Amino acid sequence: MVYQHTGAATTRRFIKEHPDIVRRYVKSHVEAVHRIWTDKEVSIKALAKYFGHGVEHDVLVKTWENLLEEPILPKKQYPSLEGFKTILAPLAEKDPKARAAKPEDFADLSFIRELDQSGYIDALYKRKN
Repeated sequence: MVYQHTGAATTRRFIKEHPDIVRRYVKSHVEAVHRIWTDKEVSIKALAKYFGHGVEHDVLVKTWENLLEEPILPKKQYPSLEGFKTILAPLAEKDPKARAAKPEDFADLSFIRELDQSGYIDALYKRKN
């Protein structure tokens, strides 16, 4: 089942009034995902910190490995429009607004698309850490 797991949220008004902030946020998010993909040691330390004490190292390693499985943490952080459809489907059974909604109503792809089309994301994964 395709699902939109997580994401950042803001208003269209904020995006319109502060595109520079949104652009920097999306870029920093892409860089954080890159760090997770390319720095196993730091990623596992972060998991240990936020999971709390007592989690076995092999569980942390397996958790990191699972994060890297597409589509949970894709390198290119495009929202899943199909995933939004999955979320909207049961809501549409009872709510006319959900029935009329389109996935594109909930996601602005312009900032991630800009980074992707510029070659920035691909360049991150080509460079040496």
